[in-house]
Amino acid sequence: MTEAAAVPDGARRLRLLQLVALTSTIDRFAIAPLLVLIAADLHVSLAAAAGMAGAYFLAYGVMQPVWGMVSDRLGRVRVMRVALVGAAIAGVVSALAPTLPLLTVARVITGGCVAALIPASLVYVGDTWPATIRQRPLSDVLAASALGTATATAGAGVLADLVGWRIVFAVTAAVGAVLWVALRRLPEPTLPAQEPGGPGSGGGRVGVLGRVGGWLLELVRPLGTVLADRWARIVMLLALVEGAIVLGTLTYLSPALQALGYSATVAGVVSGAYGVGTVLVSRLVRPLVGRVPPSGLAAIGGACLVAGWAVPSFGVSLPTILVAGLLLGATWAFLHSTLQTWATEVVPAARASAVALFAGVLFLGSAIGTGVAAPFADGGEFETVFRAALAISVPLVVAAVLARRGYARARES
Repeated sequence: MTEAAAVPDGARRLRLLQLVALTSTIDRFAIAPLLVLIAADLHVSLAAAAGMAGAYFLAYGVMQPVWGMVSDRLGRVRVMRVALVGAAIAGVVSALAPTLPLLTVARVITGGCVAALIPASLVYVGDTWPATIRQRPLSDVLAASALGTATATAGAGVLADLVGWRIVFAVTAAVGAVLWVALRRLPEPTLPAQEPGGPGSGGGRVGVLGRVGGWLLELVRPLGTVLADRWARIVMLLALVEGAIVLGTLTYLSPALQALGYSATVAGVVSGAYGVGTVLVSRLVRPLVGRVPPSGLAAIGGACLVAGWAVPSFGVSLPTILVAGLLLGATWAFLHSTLQTWATEVVPAARASAVALFAGVLFLGSAIGTGVAAPFADGGEFETVFRAALAISVPLVVAAVLARRGYARARES
């Protein structure tokens, strides 16, 4: 069965989901090339500017499971549209913010809103495409996200050098507003069935507080289902560590080059190799799905991760950052897509909550990684940052491969 046959109008739906993922990632990854410029313009340290980025990542991570639970109640498309409105408004405030505290508040709100977009897109795929071919559209959505990474890191640096860093936030706000309109064309998938007479469905005797409490309980229940599953907990732990050493440390590729005297444009273009690597290598993942076991795909991505951080650990330069970006892109295409697909299937009864929690801990890890590395980056000790990421990469890869293999065997028995 082809993807087109499996999902009516699947190509059009997938394009819209890819645009949503692209926008979310552009907003998230545009921050890194701007940190040095923001610090200089607002007269703060690089560590303070990185703190703003870390607050954004934290909000992005914390709100993932919240949006996931809400989407079970309100719908995937409706949640994406609500989030886009909030992100557009907060993006405008970000572009106009005169001080770092106000910018931080605006970016936190923006991060909390765009946090809904990729999880809702992935859950939409999980709700709509059959399990036998699901990793292919998931890979396409993640590839669009990776393209957003390349576009953000390269484009943000160019725009910032030509016009100023504020224009970057204004552009993403405008795109969010356009997408809010475009998503009216995306049909809502069938929501999970609600139990008759369940919490929040009571009659007139139930007070407002009782209804709100029942609704909140109904939202949280799927999250408890996910955390009760041993394999789900393992997936979440792997995502947390991956977020810290891939996304968290990735934030400092561009500042590492800017510390050597390169412009934001050059630093952004070179560090954008991560997105380019993901887009190119993701084309290799599609034909391998079904031929290579998930643990094998994870092993390939893990090897790229170790090599990716090994290169700049021995010296930060334009070539080593370029190679690191490409290898980390390959890591995302192989290792992360494997973990992401695992998250969509580990607890089918609470898929939205599982995917949202996965994304939440991933970006929580990103915030942790960014925060822990900030003092070292502020002191120009970028090689130390990359060496720490390398040291943690090895046990992560081993654990991911063994755990995915164990899960496959457990399902077969």
